[in-house]
Amino acid sequence: MLSEYLKYGKNFFVKHINISSMQSLLSILLLSMPGGSEWLIILVVVLLLFGGKKIPELMKGIGKGVKGFKDGLKEIEDDIKDDDSSATK
Repeated sequence: MLSEYLKYGKNFFVKHINISSMQSLLSILLLSMPGGSEWLIILVVVLLLFGGKKIPELMKGIGKGVKGFKDGLKEIEDDIKDDDSSATK
């Protein structure tokens, strides 16, 4: 097997992966994701836990968090661009 690795180099692993193992891995990954009925159950549980009045507040808080995260990323990107432009001058 070592001689085959030396012969094929990086392509050795690609050559020895068969399609059925890739399909098995994909099916295992897809089984772990919730489907339509599971999402419905999750939504019902969230509705029962938080109530109808708290869900909009919860979503507003999540939206503010996502907006703050995006603003932080934009600031970092701007700082990097400023550093790059000042370094090239």
